Amino acid sequence: MDIFHAVILGIIQGVTEVLPISSSGHLILVPSLLDWPESGLTFDVALHFGTFLAIFYYFRTDVVNLIRDGLDGIYQDSVTRKLRLPWMIVLASVPAAIVGKTLEEPIERIFRSSPLTIVVMLICFGLALGLADRYGRKLADVASITLGSAMIIGCFQCLALVPGVSRSGITITAALLLGFTRSDAARFSFLLSLPVVFGAALLKGIDLAKHGIEPGMAVPMLTGVTVSALTGYISVAFLLKFVQSRTLWPFVWYRLALGFLLFVLIGAGVIR
Repeated sequence: MDIFHAVILGIIQGVTEVLPISSSGHLILVPSLLDWPESGLTFDVALHFGTFLAIFYYFRTDVVNLIRDGLDGIYQDSVTRKLRLPWMIVLASVPAAIVGKTLEEPIERIFRSSPLTIVVMLICFGLALGLADRYGRKLADVASITLGSAMIIGCFQCLALVPGVSRSGITITAALLLGFTRSDAARFSFLLSLPVVFGAALLKGIDLAKHGIEPGMAVPMLTGVTVSALTGYISVAFLLKFVQSRTLWPFVWYRLALGFLLFVLIGAGVIR
């Protein structure tokens, strides 16, 4: 992989991981469409670590406050909603961590080589996002989240392991269906992504430390991480401002248009 490919894939990751349009689907389909060599799951995880850094830095104050509140909650007899929120995020991360650890290899084997499956996921879960945005009550805020709601969103996050679903898309969808406002649904989605993405990157990092990075991949990986972090930060700021006054339907229409375009390209034999 050369630097140019790493930059382009870093930009794609930074934008599509944050926006509800599926980063993994784009990272698989774009190289296939352009006849680029497969970047591999390790490189994809490196790019995800870049967006983890972007989200972490954007919410750095929130993260510090959540850690402090979570520790305070251990030592207090009466736990307020504020002190309970950090543990809701931790517990909601458990389902995706378990499923990711146990099913990563079969999911990669089955879905990464199936462009048609990615197209179906783009369309179906795009429509799900649109319906949730249309019919969700949009009354609840993050501070009022219950354990049941947190676990439901956490279980929905497991679906993001399938390319084309979108981690932010599926968790925002679940939060909207549970009655959260758009801005709070997006905020909880980003905070919820931090433990899982960090854990996945850490496990891959340990694996890389044991076996080493493939020759010639160190610089492209570092480039991809840097670019995805920068573009990811911009995307987070954009989405959080966007949802304050607008619906999520532009992303729905994008997913539908992309899905139907890819379906045509698959039918024409351009993508295999």
